[in-house]
Amino acid sequence: MLRYFVLLLAIGSVIHPSHGTEVMVKGEDDKLCLYAKLMVNFSVLYEAADNKSNSVQFELPTNVTLDGSKCEANSSTLKLNFGAGHSWSMNFTVKGNVYQADSITFSYNLNDSTVFPKSASNETVSVTVRPHITDVSMDTCYSCNSKETIEDESVNQTLWNVLIQAFVSNGTQSENMTTCAADLPIPSPTAPNTTTEAPVTNATTPSPFPPTTPTPILPTPATGKYTLKPDTNSTACLMANFGLRVGIKQGEKYEEINLDPNVTTVSGSCGSNSSELVLVSNTMTVTFVFANDTKKFRLQAMNVTAKLSSGEVFSDGNSSLSLWEASVGSSYMCNKEQNYTITSQLIAFTFNLQVQPFGVKKDVFSTAEECQTDSESFLVAVVVGVALLVLILIVLLAYFIGRKRNMASGYESF
Repeated sequence: MLRYFVLLLAIGSVIHPSHGTEVMVKGEDDKLCLYAKLMVNFSVLYEAADNKSNSVQFELPTNVTLDGSKCEANSSTLKLNFGAGHSWSMNFTVKGNVYQADSITFSYNLNDSTVFPKSASNETVSVTVRPHITDVSMDTCYSCNSKETIEDESVNQTLWNVLIQAFVSNGTQSENMTTCAADLPIPSPTAPNTTTEAPVTNATTPSPFPPTTPTPILPTPATGKYTLKPDTNSTACLMANFGLRVGIKQGEKYEEINLDPNVTTVSGSCGSNSSELVLVSNTMTVTFVFANDTKKFRLQAMNVTAKLSSGEVFSDGNSSLSLWEASVGSSYMCNKEQNYTITSQLIAFTFNLQVQPFGVKKDVFSTAEECQTDSESFLVAVVVGVALLVLILIVLLAYFIGRKRNMASGYESF
């Protein structure tokens, strides 16, 4: 039987006026085996008794219990119980010399009228998502001060000021840190080679956020090929190919950042109604959430956390999108450069895009449904081809008519 010791500490934050929760779990030997300090906010959409959808926001309280938490050699579970039947848990596993968080499960009791007034249901609903905590070295703490929003169909969870050590050795918390990508400083840019011409972007698709000061010209981002598999021995459940650039506006400053597929790690999850693709590079973390209504799929949410050249951390997103729509069982394609206004501060540029978040078979894209600009380009090519064919037919017809007249004229003169 595990023994638990809980220390609840209220801490200030410049990001949000909230309290942090610091928790210590001790094992049977009465030694510390799991340590966590974090801040979590929840946003839940639920059905009310008057046939309306209500949305509530609340935070992980400081008054929690640890029933259900456990520490084992290769797996650990942190479970925080609070309120009238609510809980939030994170599962960890060891893989070689590193550990990771495999899942977060948030259970909320709709019968709790103080949190969910006029709820049409009295059920307890559980939502399981995958956090972006991977490759944490053993005997180190995972640290991430930046906000990370994990979205599901009806629940958004925002984590920040996270400090976790899932497998504590010798009962002593480590002073070594594994820092998340969003907190890492951006490498200094390499000076451009003045002997060669600098690459330019496609000027036909201007940014909706015109910069007030000159910004460096970025090359067209490389096309990355991103694939999700439930496990290493299975086929793909989500495939996406694209080049991505994000434009960020903060006050009078505007900055663009390319996603480099060569230094990008891929994670996420596949579901029947919702799939998530998470891309983490050394400069940004991008989360895509796709929704499936059984007939059509679409990009429903996009969230970006990026380290700006100023050293500031930018985080913004939109969970009410309706982009990249195509029939379930097909893929969506748009080869032309496109720009999408995600929020008033965030724009996304895509290049050579093809994505299929549901119904992937044999690790290949299904028949593509093309975007309007690609279809228009194809239509222009068809129209030009038809016009040329008509012109050739007119020339041939004129030739034969003229030849026939010449032959007739020759017979009369003879």
